[in-house]
Amino acid sequence: MDAKEFNWPQALREQWEWHWTNLIRPRIEGLTDEEYFWSPVPNSWSVRPRGTSNAQIQAGAGDLTIDYGFPAPDPAPFTTIAWRLGHVIVGVLAMRNAAHFGAPETDYDSWEYAGDAATALHQLESQLDVWLTGVSGLSEAQLREPVGDKEPYPDAPLAELVLHIHRELIHHMSEVCLIRDLYAHS
Repeated sequence: MDAKEFNWPQALREQWEWHWTNLIRPRIEGLTDEEYFWSPVPNSWSVRPRGTSNAQIQAGAGDLTIDYGFPAPDPAPFTTIAWRLGHVIVGVLAMRNAAHFGAPETDYDSWEYAGDAATALHQLESQLDVWLTGVSGLSEAQLREPVGDKEPYPDAPLAELVLHIHRELIHHMSEVCLIRDLYAHS
């Protein structure tokens, strides 16, 4: 392939899509509510009914909240699949979709967290669709533009943010798969 004809937005999209289609999606298929909320250790951070958490911060707009602390405790608490999916859906995807691709504004406090695995997976797939559609619509010139003040490193090019989000997705979704393995073998 001629380097001048290389399609960077397509390559960036395909980077995540390959992991999702071949490694992640098959491993999370059939996620149960028991796995979603399972905690292998005491005092794990999770998604819980409002008012039932002991975490320093309990964020969320609906009947459920997600546990947080700021600054994060050291060592950081173990987190359940529910927590990890909540983090990916809101902090990794939905907030970036709002900042860069015209999705509705959201944050940890305004999100309605899923009370079951099926709803969480639906939220995840919806946010992934917005993200991947947005990435596919970027031009090479847009990928070189600074991300702006909605990101911690405003001068970084958008391409770096896309790569970072894909690393976050691969990292956290691999953790979800590992927790499923632990659940199955405990």
